[in-house]
Amino acid sequence: MIHEELSREIIGAAMDVLNELKPYRGELIGNLIPDLIVDDAVIVDHKVVSCFTDTHVAQMIGYLNITRLDLALLLTFKNARLEWKRVLRPQEPDERNDPDLHT
Repeated sequence: MIHEELSREIIGAAMDVLNELKPYRGELIGNLIPDLIVDDAVIVDHKVVSCFTDTHVAQMIGYLNITRLDLALLLTFKNARLEWKRVLRPQEPDERNDPDLHT
């Protein structure tokens, strides 16, 4: 799994934030926590939504393509439990180490 240990640390920290600020959940948390890139490796984007949509995922793929990073974490603080989604940058054919059958 890409950046497994770093992902666990980020998700754990987000859970701590949610537990600490539970009474202020919702838009307040959304305004307190900036979107960020952690260790030049993972884009972290928080939302205050009931569920992630294809639009959220497409936005993260766009950010991944621009930054050339491989992993984004979508986090939502809307519910009592933290929910997250890992989004991976689609690999270009030459990045997958697939043989080029057209040469």
